Amino acid sequence: MSEWIDVAPEAQLGPDLRKVVETEIGPIAVFNLEGKLYAIADICTHDGGELASGKREGDQIICPRHGARFCIRDGRALTPPAFENIETFPLRIEAGVIQMDIDN
Repeated sequence: MSEWIDVAPEAQLGPDLRKVVETEIGPIAVFNLEGKLYAIADICTHDGGELASGKREGDQIICPRHGARFCIRDGRALTPPAFENIETFPLRIEAGVIQMDIDN
């Protein structure tokens, strides 16, 4: 069963912006990459640190603690020290509001 929660008005998350949403399942980072929205768990699979404050290069987020890289589009772990992928979440826009399914 889907559980869609509001993230933000669509106009507030313009291109190249990101937002961390606190949810009942933990923090989730939402990114706007060139007009397309993606949501990933804001937890590095290497050591449990947050990711969203890390540097973004293209479609990759770099963990600010140890430099592991993850693909924002699909959650793949791309470089050590992380080897496990991070969870991704579906997004949609309803009546101008970005919504995320946290029960996918």
